[in-house]
Amino acid sequence: MIDPGNIRIEDYDYQLPSDRIAQYPLAIRDSSKLLICKDGKISEDVFSGIDRHLPENSLLVFNDTRVIHARLIFRKSTGGQIEIFCLEPLSPYSDIQAVFQQKSTSTWKCLVGHLKRWKSGTLELGTWHKGHYYQVLANRIRDCGDGCFEIEFCWDPPDTTFAEILEVVGMIPLPPYINRKAESSDNERYQTIYAANDGSVAAPTAGLHFTTPLLDRLSLKGIETEKVTLHVGVGTFRPVAVEHITDHVMHHEKIVVSKKTIERLLINQRRPLFAVGTTSARTLESLYWLGVRLISENSRAHPAVSQWTPYITDTAHNITVRQSLEALLEYLAAHKLDEYSGETQLMIVPGYRFRLVSGLITNFHMPQSTLLLLVAAMIGEDWKRAYQYALQNNFRFLSYGDSCLFLAKSYFDVLE
Repeated sequence: MIDPGNIRIEDYDYQLPSDRIAQYPLAIRDSSKLLICKDGKISEDVFSGIDRHLPENSLLVFNDTRVIHARLIFRKSTGGQIEIFCLEPLSPYSDIQAVFQQKSTSTWKCLVGHLKRWKSGTLELGTWHKGHYYQVLANRIRDCGDGCFEIEFCWDPPDTTFAEILEVVGMIPLPPYINRKAESSDNERYQTIYAANDGSVAAPTAGLHFTTPLLDRLSLKGIETEKVTLHVGVGTFRPVAVEHITDHVMHHEKIVVSKKTIERLLINQRRPLFAVGTTSARTLESLYWLGVRLISENSRAHPAVSQWTPYITDTAHNITVRQSLEALLEYLAAHKLDEYSGETQLMIVPGYRFRLVSGLITNFHMPQSTLLLLVAAMIGEDWKRAYQYALQNNFRFLSYGDSCLFLAKSYFDVLE
């Protein structure tokens, strides 16, 4: 049993000069550099050549979430500017996509910038778009108690969906370490080419490198693809602010995985499975623990994954991936569901044994972050050598930066 209490976040630190943080994407998505770490050996290539480094029968799993235009800039009549950052809907919902189809009004949990300027009253935001005038009103309902506020939006024309409103009046939410305002080009480049389901406030950036021609080449090589959905929350940017990781509270994120995808994972479980991004990795591993909870608790209740589920579940070593996925499919069948929809708080730290994922395609991550801990869980202490190599060889870091291909230390262990 892993003891997260022994993991100190200061052991997962490195010096990241500000000039190594990419402020813009490269002109061509798949022209970024690719660092490869296999069996402790480090090499590099161009991302467009990643097919040369993947086994022919691999299965790639992508996160098809779509980044919403979550930043809304309101101006008071006095000229003061107030920013509202939409985090997650608060209106009751069973399907997050239904929230974006709401018309006339919607209520969200939000961050508010320059809050002191907004003592009372309704904020207004209006703009012309393709010959039509769109107006949004914002009312502060209550303090949520965690630095966030419940905000009610209403808009005109009232028959416009909230998704359409955000596209027109909102801005793409670039990460805080990109020290510039969002530009029109970011509307395309801060989305993956396969983004489909609205819901994220940050991009699953590993997928930003893929192009249609590259996906076609992978297909010709016999490399198949599958999609899951994890809506990335603002918590992905929050650093670990405690000495020992056991004191860190992992953020919850919404996941959606179709029954067909779970069936394909079950059929193809002996193929090398590469998660495109840490979000895909967390979603896939969460599926295993969802099944484990159904089996170990002998319950048909809606399962969920807490951040410490893998570290407190004694029965997991007796449950195979096949048994877990079958239990999850039985749960969906019993409840007549076509997809699993819920939340995960799963935290993957060094010492964790991957059950489904045998490799990871990802970007470089911030020092002392939970994302870096996940990378270290996959390749062990080689993460230090990989990051040092990247720093010494002019790699670009973070969201708009270059990419990595990591093969798990336990590569064959996951192929049960």
